[in-house]
Amino acid sequence: MATLVDLQDVKVFENDDGPQLISPLPGSRPPIVYTSLGAFARSFAVRWRSLWTRRFILSLLAGQVVSLCITCTNVTTTELVNRGWTLSTTQGFFTYFVLFLIYTPYTIYKYGFKGWGKVIARDGWKYIILAASDVEGNFLVIRAYQYTDLLSCMLLDAWAIPVCMFFCWVYMRTKYHWTQLLGVFICIAGLGLLVASDEITKKDWTAVARAKGDGFMIAGATLYGFTNATEEFFVRKRPLYEVVGQLGMWGFIINGIQASALEWKDMKQVPWTGDIIGLLMAFTCAMLILYTVAPLLYRMASSAYFNLSLLSSDFYGLLFGKLHYHPYWLYFVSYAVVIVGLITYFWSSAPEEQGVLDPKAPAYVDRKHGGIVPDEEQEIGVPTLARDG
Repeated sequence: MATLVDLQDVKVFENDDGPQLISPLPGSRPPIVYTSLGAFARSFAVRWRSLWTRRFILSLLAGQVVSLCITCTNVTTTELVNRGWTLSTTQGFFTYFVLFLIYTPYTIYKYGFKGWGKVIARDGWKYIILAASDVEGNFLVIRAYQYTDLLSCMLLDAWAIPVCMFFCWVYMRTKYHWTQLLGVFICIAGLGLLVASDEITKKDWTAVARAKGDGFMIAGATLYGFTNATEEFFVRKRPLYEVVGQLGMWGFIINGIQASALEWKDMKQVPWTGDIIGLLMAFTCAMLILYTVAPLLYRMASSAYFNLSLLSSDFYGLLFGKLHYHPYWLYFVSYAVVIVGLITYFWSSAPEEQGVLDPKAPAYVDRKHGGIVPDEEQEIGVPTLARDG
């Protein structure tokens, strides 16, 4: 006996061979059928297979790439501090300068000097807000680590996730399925296990001024969430080279002014040895990869997914930066829990449903070099040499 089950936007034809999906909407998931245990098992298997699309796999891998980059920046920053190099604001200057150096000339190549000037004149204020939020978020978080303890930093840094989801809703009216909220909860549970591991193994330090440090961390995490959501909103509508180039340009100007005001005396006192320069280069390379891959992940999945992916960075820190510690078993459990949370996040809602992807150069720009983005590359958000990048 065959029955036709109508579940909102998708239809499932169920017969003796199990549930058969009929013309699902793009990005939708095959429904779970609860009419019998066998039907449930077969529909669950169909849903599981539908999860592993090229876009989802790339999103999962890209999330781990940015997580590794964060680990690299943490390790190099720690090594710089151990060598007496503590110019946290100056350290970020090189990252923004390299972003500006790489992406702005390409923007000028695509738009011409006149078109690039129009972007600055008409939309520069938006990118100034984005860059200022990014610079100050980095500054506040680094300052927080100097005043409060590790436990507070790790827990309060997760505040960026709900802030990011809120601003995504404000910008794009993103609808979050309950399974996505469950995925967030599972990822944060993984973070909780990691915090417990650090407490058990006594890797924490004493807070110098807890209230002050916690305030810095909450403010920094809020700016992180706002910055990530805002950049996602921009890269879904504009070419990557324009957004990242503008972020780099205004970032290095704002960061440079701030570093000159706060650290110009210390610049003459800190060591500038070969190993210091090498660590700075490693830090800058990791940040360059991070700032390049992050907007791709925003397009493929979302900025919220980006923030969830970063929760696995402490596990990589254990493997690659803290090998002199004996690995505690909860570290591995916490990493597995975070990965389960990342998979759960898109169990019902596909990455395609997170926002409209239509990157175009501004209408007021007469592009010097044009073209059309191939549909497949535009779908997953891969930057190309075409006009919409």
